[in-house]
Amino acid sequence: MASSTLRFIFFSAILLSFTLTTSTRDPCATDDLSIIPINSKCSPFAANHISRSVIDTVLHMASADSLRLNYLSSLVAGKPNPTSVPVASANNLLHTGNYVVRASFGTPPQINYMVLDTSSDAIWLPCSGCSGCSTSVVASSFTPNASSTYSTVSCSTAQCTQARGLTCPSSSPSPPAVCSFNHSYGGDSSFSASLVQDTLTLASDVIPNFSFGCLTSASGSSLPPQGLMGLGRGPMSLISQTSSLYSGVFSYCLPSFRSYFFSGSLQLGPAGQPSTIRYTPLLRNPRRPSLYYVNLTGVSVGSVHVPINVTYLSFDSNTGAGTIIDSGTVITRFIQPVYEAIRLEFRKQVKGPFSALGAFDTCFVAENKKMAPKITLHMTSLDLVLPMENTLIHSSAGTQACLSMAGIPRNSNAVLNVIANLQQQNLRILFDVPNSRLGIAPESCNYS
Repeated sequence: MASSTLRFIFFSAILLSFTLTTSTRDPCATDDLSIIPINSKCSPFAANHISRSVIDTVLHMASADSLRLNYLSSLVAGKPNPTSVPVASANNLLHTGNYVVRASFGTPPQINYMVLDTSSDAIWLPCSGCSGCSTSVVASSFTPNASSTYSTVSCSTAQCTQARGLTCPSSSPSPPAVCSFNHSYGGDSSFSASLVQDTLTLASDVIPNFSFGCLTSASGSSLPPQGLMGLGRGPMSLISQTSSLYSGVFSYCLPSFRSYFFSGSLQLGPAGQPSTIRYTPLLRNPRRPSLYYVNLTGVSVGSVHVPINVTYLSFDSNTGAGTIIDSGTVITRFIQPVYEAIRLEFRKQVKGPFSALGAFDTCFVAENKKMAPKITLHMTSLDLVLPMENTLIHSSAGTQACLSMAGIPRNSNAVLNVIANLQQQNLRILFDVPNSRLGIAPESCNYS
């Protein structure tokens, strides 16, 4: 089959909600645009991951949310054709609620699976010889010596000054030293890396001289073993480095954790984005420039607008208060007074008794889910009515249903609300950075 024909079939599957069936396109087939699902039936790592029910998987992933929230609170400081890269959940192998895409680095291209992170500016890969990097994932490291286009970045370059946590000699040696930096991630992990450049390939787009971190050492449990694709607004992020190509616009559709295949998509650039979509302003906090803040004005449970003190929702650049949208947190978290008000109204409308299951404290007999009200997140100029699959999660036996959100742990930042990936599933989330706006539109991207 010609590559152009295969590319057409692939994009049709992504953009038309996968109307093609497995009989017309093998979901496990690979081509230049495919990503092998890390935790799926098609994954080469399938024998390595633990089989869990959806509820057990989510509970396992959510156990790391407190570290994620601590990490978030520590953050201070047009193309003719669309570029679409498939997305899948990395829940079992990475033991996090993250989503991964396939990107290729080097010449010839070396395939790497990278975690999407909207709250990070960094792009990094574990490189061959890295001390402390995970060795449990096949082909998880990048081999610089195997690439003809690889080069290091010296301390004398502008890119080096843009790397957070850079370390360079105080005096200028000759030749200039290689730019390196230290970074923390996830609340309990850290790494050291050299700043390097090489060719990045995303779908059919070839991006030369792309700067990223080449990990030389790592420690901690929350570091994604495959690598990180930072989608934040900092100068070293994917969006900033490719602004001339993608105009600072990207969107994604995150498939449900139930989806086996890489059915979601990361859409880069303004071309191919939804023609019908509603927007809310993106707010920028200069003290936390990596985070995408939105103005959450209220929450409704069913037809009831929950009484919430506006001070718990208001954006404040000095304290970091407000609400962010984040791809790396599993369960939507509200500060305690907000969550308690939502929970109280939800329980009024659903028949108890209620029990707790892991991070979820409002579980009830599944037969009563027909009484469960929809939850609406009110933002400036946009009301997001959460689909029921984004509001409730069921126990492995199917006998219980739980409200799939929670309060901020007491030991985390008590001023930051987080709209997490479980509540973003099967929605097209569009980030238009130049116009400071966030768009949301319904889109089913499950493919199971």
